[in-house]
Amino acid sequence: MDSLQHKIEGLVDSILADYRNGRDIDQMDISKHPDRDVVVALIDKLRRIVFPGYFRDKNYHIYNAKHNLSMLIEDVMFNLSGQIALVLQGSGMSESEAKEKAEQLAAQFLEQIPQIRAMVDTDLQAAYDGDPAATGKDEIVFSYPGLYAIVVYRLAHGLYEMGVPMLPRMMTEHAHNKTGIDIHPGATVGKFFFIDHGTGIVIGETTVIGDNVKIYQGVTLGALSTRGGQSLRGVRRHPTIEDDVTIYAGASILGGETVIGKGCVIGSNAFITRSIAPGTTVSIKNQELQFKTRIKPEQLTIISSDPE
Repeated sequence: MDSLQHKIEGLVDSILADYRNGRDIDQMDISKHPDRDVVVALIDKLRRIVFPGYFRDKNYHIYNAKHNLSMLIEDVMFNLSGQIALVLQGSGMSESEAKEKAEQLAAQFLEQIPQIRAMVDTDLQAAYDGDPAATGKDEIVFSYPGLYAIVVYRLAHGLYEMGVPMLPRMMTEHAHNKTGIDIHPGATVGKFFFIDHGTGIVIGETTVIGDNVKIYQGVTLGALSTRGGQSLRGVRRHPTIEDDVTIYAGASILGGETVIGKGCVIGSNAFITRSIAPGTTVSIKNQELQFKTRIKPEQLTIISSDPE
């Protein structure tokens, strides 16, 4: 036991010494970093505001909308401003300046909630209209990962547009982890947006998506190359998808100069790096299937049709 304790103490001393190397991963001051658990809790509370009858606190047997919303808004305001203040301090702002600025930003964000809800309502309608398997909108709100990812994106995008650092990306990456759908908060997405199934979808930071767009699982709206690294920050790298476009499973559309015109249909597994004229259907031609059997003909069982 003594030898084990001695070994543990040696390991602790060794790792602590490694922490003193002054690298980015050696930061020990957690006071200027946001709390991931608080950010995730904020997502849940914001969803309760967006969908007041779906995710409300069941501890209240009598639901008073004004009373409950007042408490919820106060809670979100306090925690959101606190997290914004932390990331502002982390970017070099003083504690007092960060607190004042954070309260202003949190209030401005909450003022956007009616506009965000209006967009989410169109997304819900698009999901219902676009999926014959949907038995009702309640089912979509409670169970569709695509709608969850879109709602989190719309909330995060509001913060992103206001210049709030880090938190928007933490929010959309939580949705990515939960649903397998990766929408960067910097992307611009129009109304009536529908993600069907969704797993494996990637929508890059500078993507622009119009109205009434439908995307299936495995679609990538990405960059042609990111070899330039940080020198490409702020440069348009991702495609534009105009109104009324459908993109089927596994398609990849890449490049900042690539525009998919209004009303296009992009077939499964298409790989596109140039613009497509409006009203065009793109599909892969003559995809060859090969079949190989490991069973020798003499090993096959012949089933007779002669009844005996």
